[in-house]
Amino acid sequence: MASVPVPAGTARDARSRRSASWAWLGLTPFAAYVLLFLALPTVLALASGLFTKTGAFTWSNLSALGDPAVLSTFASSTWVSLLTAIVGAVVGVLVCYALLGMNPEGAVRQSVDAAAGVLAQFGGVMLAFAFIATIGVQGMVTVFLKDSFGMNIFEGGTWIYEVPGLLLPYIYFQVPLMVITFMPALAALKPQWAEANATLGGTRSSFWLHIGFPVLAPSFLASLLLLFANAFSSYATAAALISQGSQIVPLQIRAALTSETVLGRDNLAGALALGMIIVVGVVMALYSLIQRRAARWQA
Repeated sequence: MASVPVPAGTARDARSRRSASWAWLGLTPFAAYVLLFLALPTVLALASGLFTKTGAFTWSNLSALGDPAVLSTFASSTWVSLLTAIVGAVVGVLVCYALLGMNPEGAVRQSVDAAAGVLAQFGGVMLAFAFIATIGVQGMVTVFLKDSFGMNIFEGGTWIYEVPGLLLPYIYFQVPLMVITFMPALAALKPQWAEANATLGGTRSSFWLHIGFPVLAPSFLASLLLLFANAFSSYATAAALISQGSQIVPLQIRAALTSETVLGRDNLAGALALGMIIVVGVVMALYSLIQRRAARWQA
């Protein structure tokens, strides 16, 4: 019996479907990670913010978001996150610009890229201890300035254990994060654009004013939003430095979880987490929107 030939297109389609099925299988570990550590906690935070411990539906927890103490912590988290994001973004852009003229395969560029990847993840107890040991009341720099020059810049500095003390540690990891996120956009500026600008009689300043800055603006704004979300949701460094009080939102959530009664409401931590989710969600949605616009120039 003669065999019926199979069209080439049909065979290719079958192979494509098999490849797609294996590709989805490879995403299973990542999907499980997202489900367990992102989706599930988000759902629990939403549910706990709208229900009491007995399971009864209530708006009381959400009304706590209007309490002056809660608004104060949201305000503290916002200005700390915004200030460190702006400083980190500006300093990070300067570092990226300095690296732009260097060989991407050179030792300096490779070392800075590697250091940025490590320092962007350096936080928590280790970072808090590093700053306490450096500029704390008995820190090395504090003692050195006092003994050598009679300067008391950091002496008696209980400020490091308050909200202002978070600024330097946060900037410490914001700058390398900016280097990681913004350097690809800066490196994507095509030399042909500068050549065309020079051919038409443009100057270096006109290139940056009319080409460079407009092209890089979406990437810069997206990176700035990412830095803001990163600082707003940071917990470990603040928890290690500020042991007393709940001066930012993550620490207030901790207090709500460990205290039996906070503002007379059950499940207040869920309401606070819901507020954080809304803020970070809005910021990341704007980040995604701007990043899609910036991606058109990086292709």
